[in-house]
Amino acid sequence: MTVIRHIDLDIESGEFVVLVGPSGCGKSTLLRMIAGLEEISGGDLVMGGRSVGHLPPAERNIAMVFQDYALYPHMSVEDNMAFGLKMRNEEPAHIAGKVRNASGILKLEPFLDRLPAQLSGGQRQRVAMGRAIVRDPQAFLFDEPLSNLDAALRVEMRLEIAKLHRRIKATTVYVTHDQVEAMTLADRIVVMNGGNMEQVGPPLELYRRPKTLFVAKFIGSPTMNTLDCDIVERSEGRVRLRMPAGDADLPSTEASHDLTRLTLGIRSEDLDICSPDAAWFTGELSVVEHLGSQTFGYLDIGRDQTITVEFPRTSTIRVGERVSVAGRKEHAHLFDPNDGRRID
Repeated sequence: MTVIRHIDLDIESGEFVVLVGPSGCGKSTLLRMIAGLEEISGGDLVMGGRSVGHLPPAERNIAMVFQDYALYPHMSVEDNMAFGLKMRNEEPAHIAGKVRNASGILKLEPFLDRLPAQLSGGQRQRVAMGRAIVRDPQAFLFDEPLSNLDAALRVEMRLEIAKLHRRIKATTVYVTHDQVEAMTLADRIVVMNGGNMEQVGPPLELYRRPKTLFVAKFIGSPTMNTLDCDIVERSEGRVRLRMPAGDADLPSTEASHDLTRLTLGIRSEDLDICSPDAAWFTGELSVVEHLGSQTFGYLDIGRDQTITVEFPRTSTIRVGERVSVAGRKEHAHLFDPNDGRRID
């Protein structure tokens, strides 16, 4: 069975690339193929100008950091970090220097004599990262390394990984299902869907200009509001869509010429309160979330549909209020409802 299809990806030296996507999309499988833990049935994998797709993992000069840390429980932190180098029969003085350098970078000096069971989850993850650093690998591979940590530790370790990458400038491929990790860590994000690359680009490019409806709904929290709308009129460079509360004229191209419907996408922060006669959507607030820095309202617009609206953080809106909103036309996204492709 073919799991990964049509992958054509160049990763620059020192680049931080994050693979994201829903469960079963193939991101971890792709990472394991790079590591040599899964067989590549076709195509080629090239690192530093050398084809390595046929080589076993030990000969690829890659370090992998796993979700479950994979530390030896009977070894101290120092011995865990040094183990791979000892297996290479490197000089003890060289090993000690490498461990000392890595433990300094990761602030592990006070814990070198401890066993993994005596460490917190974040400290164990730093040990796993240190074991990778001492090897001076050609690339680092991270397989959802923060998913076992609580929310506060995830934020702390995310910052540690970002600082580490800036310091050692190592080529990194990082798998996560957490788009916040992807948006904050990546130089480029690869969105995976069904074994294919859906879109590749810098985080804000994917957020502001998704090429497909899948990317639009996957990247961003809360997810982009989407709604299928009838086309009621066309003119050169414009299209008029029938909204639940009124029509909206939006920029469009000839790509929509043969369509009778389009899928509108609009993010919560691009909707503004307006008068009912100018509204795209009017409805009753079913849920309000006051998050401190942000306030979100969930607006029931009828037809069993709810849209998310971001209000000013000082807003006093309440559940049950009736609200009218319109979108900022320059930030509206249009997609072909048949194949989900963006209409440029």
